[in-house]
Amino acid sequence: MTEQAPILLFTYKRLDALKNTVDALKRNELASASDLFIFSDGAKHESDQHVIDDIRRFLKTIDGFKSVTITEAPVNKGLANSIIGGVTNVMERFDQVIVLEDDLLTTPNFLSYMNGALNAYKNEDKVFSISGYAFDLRLKDQNPNTLYFLNRGWSWGWATWRDRWEAVDWEVASYDSFSKNSKARKAFAKGGSDLNAMLDKQMSGSLDSWAIRWFYHQFKIKGLTLYPLGSKVYNNGFDAHATHTNGSEKRYIPYLDKEHSNVFDFPSSIEITEKYQKKFQSKMGIMARIRSKIETLLKL
Repeated sequence: MTEQAPILLFTYKRLDALKNTVDALKRNELASASDLFIFSDGAKHESDQHVIDDIRRFLKTIDGFKSVTITEAPVNKGLANSIIGGVTNVMERFDQVIVLEDDLLTTPNFLSYMNGALNAYKNEDKVFSISGYAFDLRLKDQNPNTLYFLNRGWSWGWATWRDRWEAVDWEVASYDSFSKNSKARKAFAKGGSDLNAMLDKQMSGSLDSWAIRWFYHQFKIKGLTLYPLGSKVYNNGFDAHATHTNGSEKRYIPYLDKEHSNVFDFPSSIEITEKYQKKFQSKMGIMARIRSKIETLLKL
């Protein structure tokens, strides 16, 4: 059997969500052949310590994988530092990784899809990452294993390779010149109307995100991300306990893959799939964001 990419699972203080994430992951055919690395962040407030203690007791009971390695942060590092540090650490030993957070439910063929894509495109520098999650972008094609490329990645179940990861400038040294370049900002916004504002907030210190820096680097190098038409991931994190997901989940409800086939036809042509790019831009456009905000207000 081909060696499987290690799985990195980042968790904070949501025990029930974590249990569901682990249970779903264990139902993957390749789970028993995969090394699982779990990163447990420390408590931000003393009142949360008992929750962190409960989570760490649960982590020690996890089985069903080739190996389970647990890293317990003594203090709260935050998601951005946890992911950058954790992925960098594991990448010292492996050439590729699959990354999840503790509110993501995966389909039974998630690992087969991710590992297949990692192997298919490991020597294709233009492919920057693999996404397990996908918006519902269906047109006439209903095959959940239809695959396509977009110009932006996503952070809800993803994978990449060491050489792509090591090239990222987490300090974003080019931001000053980029911020004054209206043409470049317009081009960046083709990946979503949220991107420029997120990057500006990151660089002003009002946001702490690893993902926006990851997306910006992808934009700079013109990298692409592979997506499945049928999402292999469902985000279960839109609730009162969420740290980084909030508001209405309606826009993000995917066309979930319920066939669970392990047969994938990976595209040989590595270029943006225009029909899906157009649908994606509509999902991430200004009007879609306004609708989402209204739906959020109606939930309150």
